[in-house]
Amino acid sequence: MIRAVIPGEESNEGLKCMTILIYDDIFLQHDTGFGHPENARRLENTVEYLKESGLWERLTVVKSRAASGKEIGLVHPQTYIETIKQIADTGGGLLDADTVISTASYDAAVHAAGAPLTAIDLIMEDKEKNAFCLVRPPGHHATPTRGMGFCFFNNAAIAAKYIQSKYHLGKILIVDWDVHHGNGTQDAFYRDPTVLYFSMHRYPFYPGSGRIEEDGQGKGKGFNINVPFSFDTMSEKYIEIFTDVMEQRVTQFVPDFIIVSAGFDTYKKDPIGGLNLDIEDFRTLTDVVMKFAKIHCKGRIVSCLEGGYHLTALPLCIEAHLKALLRSD
Repeated sequence: MIRAVIPGEESNEGLKCMTILIYDDIFLQHDTGFGHPENARRLENTVEYLKESGLWERLTVVKSRAASGKEIGLVHPQTYIETIKQIADTGGGLLDADTVISTASYDAAVHAAGAPLTAIDLIMEDKEKNAFCLVRPPGHHATPTRGMGFCFFNNAAIAAKYIQSKYHLGKILIVDWDVHHGNGTQDAFYRDPTVLYFSMHRYPFYPGSGRIEEDGQGKGKGFNINVPFSFDTMSEKYIEIFTDVMEQRVTQFVPDFIIVSAGFDTYKKDPIGGLNLDIEDFRTLTDVVMKFAKIHCKGRIVSCLEGGYHLTALPLCIEAHLKALLRSD
């Protein structure tokens, strides 16, 4: 096992790890402005908490590389990529009312897109079994041609295409438990039978998509699974349905790799969420994914941070997720 260490940290030689944590301080430089819910404190608080709790030292901590234009281009056209860079290079601006580009945002975004690619390479080299990417900006609202909902590049979609193009693995499962529907990920694979997209989300809610009837088109018909919930759905019901879908549909699909769009805004006290999950529920959800990853795809999971805006609870939710990923039994 190798351990790449963030500068300033001491190495723990011989540490038994099962999970990679991809993180880079460059993610803190993406400046969304005062009062924006998607801000650097989300990651700062999480890193501080993981270090204080001792969990940080149980992880293989690796810095993200930047995704290349060609890699991002697996999902997004070059003209769109260049537009994001130009806005950043010329002082920043708005993609929409909520999606802020600062001068450092492009660099943060290409490293956020590169984080799961960094993890995928290490997993495919058998360095570790799974990974969590502690990144911002998030990605699942970014369609191939449009950034929105705090997102510029679709990190999970780029990762899926990267696995297929570089490692020639045929079937990818993307599990999305963010409170908001991942419209961008859905759009990227709506006609693609090689990627099964499974989203559990609040509906009706931002961004307005995610109805059960949105189940794919053409050859992709049936490979897009939306499970919408009302705001008052209890966590027990949520987990029951999540488990049922995994058992019924994932078993049929038999993925070669699993990507998780890990949004923690389904937490019951999230300021822009509205569902009722407790902190430990994220461990349960992860346990379910782990079970199927071990059966179908050699335990290969890359999880990417999406939403989660309760600054005190977010580190605890991530801790629960990581503890499940660390389990080797």
